[in-house]
Amino acid sequence: MSAATDTQPRKGSRSERPARVPLGRDFGKLWTAAAFSNLADGVGRVAVPLIATTLTRDPLAIAAISALAFLPWLVFGLPAGMIVDRFDRRWIMAIANTIRGLAAVGLATLTVSGAITVWWLLAGVLVFGLGETLFDNATNSIVPTLVPRRGLDRANGFLQAAQITIDNFISAPIGGVLFAFSLALPLWVGATGYVIPIALALLLPLSAARPLREPRDLDRAATIAAQGEIASAEPLAAAELPAAAQPRPAEAVSAREALAYLWNHRFLRAMVLFTCVVGSAFAFAQAPIFLYFLDELAVDPAAIGFVTAGIGLGALVGSLIAPGLVQRFGRGRVMLAANVVAAAGLFGVWLAPEAITGTVAYAVMACAVSIWNVPWGALRQSIIPGHLFGRVLGIIRSLTWGIFPFATLLGGWVARFDLRLPFLIAAGVTLVATAVAVRLLLEASRHDAPED
Repeated sequence: MSAATDTQPRKGSRSERPARVPLGRDFGKLWTAAAFSNLADGVGRVAVPLIATTLTRDPLAIAAISALAFLPWLVFGLPAGMIVDRFDRRWIMAIANTIRGLAAVGLATLTVSGAITVWWLLAGVLVFGLGETLFDNATNSIVPTLVPRRGLDRANGFLQAAQITIDNFISAPIGGVLFAFSLALPLWVGATGYVIPIALALLLPLSAARPLREPRDLDRAATIAAQGEIASAEPLAAAELPAAAQPRPAEAVSAREALAYLWNHRFLRAMVLFTCVVGSAFAFAQAPIFLYFLDELAVDPAAIGFVTAGIGLGALVGSLIAPGLVQRFGRGRVMLAANVVAAAGLFGVWLAPEAITGTVAYAVMACAVSIWNVPWGALRQSIIPGHLFGRVLGIIRSLTWGIFPFATLLGGWVARFDLRLPFLIAAGVTLVATAVAVRLLLEASRHDAPED
């Protein structure tokens, strides 16, 4: 065959791309469980602040409600990670959603009876946050046990796309409309959304229960199952896994090993520090978000869900394009660009003269944050050993999300003077932090390829 007619890609040619790794049915169960939890979370995130606006118009008081959603990560993030590494992760997900469902029922009952106060809302948000530390930590820890390492970016993209789509396009508009009919109705709907993930979590395979000892053996087992080399096409039972990949016995776990690992990992330690700074800037900016649109841009309360849907469109686009961007440009360049674009979006919100412009600018910022979240999640899952993942993730989120409540409260205090000012300050902090961390962010591309 002549060179002119030989159209088959040669081995090692640039046109040859790696085959897409199938994610499997068990990841589908995990995805569905996370999706229904996101439905409940999204309705609650719209309902609770809106209920608060009927009780007070103080930006600092409303910011305190958002701040308490992150406070559990400061005080309970590490214990949650230890629990996830110690006990059956499937049951942890189920129990966490049971707690959150009961909290939603309690707030709905108080609202119907007219006994709801800001203090009850604060207590409810705190319980939601405690459940979230367990559910989210367990969910992130399970992903590497169900998906080959080459599929982690794609799996995280699907999870984030579901979260954004449901939070912003389904639950947020529904929450806003339901709120217009009845203050308590969104809470009842949210409580129902926590039920289905309980059953789905318990249907996950044994490999999801506890961390495996060797990520490479786990990756091999997941790949074999995905390619159909196991006749039943079902997940490997514990007895069928390689010896090194057997689930760890229920043994005592401590934080010391995870702390030492994170401290001695120079790159991961520096990335956590960067995330603390930039994430705090975002939390600072988001403190006055509801009052910004309600009072500064004159959005009707019943339409606030549609505003968040517009913002969510940008976030959804980001989560969907992130895996492709990472594959084409590498994690480092994508993560660097995402922070620059996020800063530009925040600056645009500060300048926005009306609701549409403000929504578009915020959507740009949300798109950039979503693009960042996908490779950052996959990066952690690629680097951290499976048996340490729950504790290390707990430490990371304790350090990052644990700071967010203070940043949110500070943003609410600044918003008392000017509802727009937090966005300008956050844009400046993000740009400066990104400029300082250029080399660090580009280093992330060294961790693109899975280890063999």
